Amino acid sequence: MSQINRRQFGGILFGALAQRITAATDATARLDETLRSGIAQRGIPAAVGMAASADKTLYQGAFGTRDSSGTPVTVDSIFAIASMTKAVTTVAALQLAEQGKVQLDEPVSRHLPQLGRLKVLDSFDRKTGKPKFRPATVPMTLKHLLTHTSGLCYDTWDGDMFRYTSNGGGESPLMFEPGARWQYGTGVDWAGRLVETVSGMNLEDYFQARILRPLEMRDTSFLPAPKFDRVVTGYRRQPDGTLKQNPRTPPALPKEFNGGGGLYSTAGDYTRFMQMILGKGRGVNQVQILQAKTVESMEVNQIGDLTAGKMKSYKPPISSDVDIQPGFTEKWGLGFLINTTPYAGGRSAGSLAWAGLNNTFYWIDPKRSLCAVLMMQFLPFVDREAVGLLNDFEQAVYKL
Repeated sequence: MSQINRRQFGGILFGALAQRITAATDATARLDETLRSGIAQRGIPAAVGMAASADKTLYQGAFGTRDSSGTPVTVDSIFAIASMTKAVTTVAALQLAEQGKVQLDEPVSRHLPQLGRLKVLDSFDRKTGKPKFRPATVPMTLKHLLTHTSGLCYDTWDGDMFRYTSNGGGESPLMFEPGARWQYGTGVDWAGRLVETVSGMNLEDYFQARILRPLEMRDTSFLPAPKFDRVVTGYRRQPDGTLKQNPRTPPALPKEFNGGGGLYSTAGDYTRFMQMILGKGRGVNQVQILQAKTVESMEVNQIGDLTAGKMKSYKPPISSDVDIQPGFTEKWGLGFLINTTPYAGGRSAGSLAWAGLNNTFYWIDPKRSLCAVLMMQFLPFVDREAVGLLNDFEQAVYKL
């Protein structure tokens, strides 16, 4: 190659590199503006977003304030992630399955006998309104617990369970035979108890030893009080539409650790967890948490012909109606909601996702090797403004 040709070739390479850098900078600026202007226009106190590939952070941004003091949130601010805990509990249970200590399809009553004694709520007496029960005929399994097909339901989103608890019902019965339908509920709470029973460790200790410390998720815990200065305060939507801040007090020490909710985390920590899923069980630091075939089982439909993700709310102050992708069918794997069709301008078909009650959201797109998390901290769940910002954020992420 002549001197002139080498110089021309170098110029072409430099120009192409400069274009890529400019495009990346523009995309990052668009994401910043999406979140900055989005929380201002939508009246959201704070939002922290992060996006990553399997091995690299692509974007991180923090906007708004920790509370009414005006203290800015940062990318390492700590949020109550509620049901985003469920995916971590699912990983813990699957680790025990890999070790042969539990099986997905065995009766879970072998380890938790009380689950074998639960009866099915058959109906309510027309005259007295009292619940009527019948014995369950299908043994409940760990797979039922992990896929929300156990019959154990939250009263926020199940009408019969809401009626039962509203009339002073005691121990939670089953709302249906295990495997009969999908209904979001407390199955993963019980999977957490299973982990504790089989491992001999409480969930905090198990998570730290087997998942969180290995993945270097240093700010994720059921016990955030030592880092309270970084914890974001929650808000609640009022009848007049305004958001009212909750009292800013350190979280109380939990009496027990709940596999269905209760963890506190940061966008960065949860991204490391998602990167482990993208890495087929191997973290960005190369630590193996799950076998690749186990992760593959998490990523595929585990509920057959049933449909997941549609939830009518019976407690509007806590949650709006949930319909993650209106007009489309969704499935459930092990730990994750799976969209069967792509989002326009967003995630691919077959992406994995869920959320936390306080409007913390994440998705994992294996086909694009992309994951993202958006953390806010207010009720009700899937509030219109929270979902609006999530949609805008997702559209901007796919322009990176």
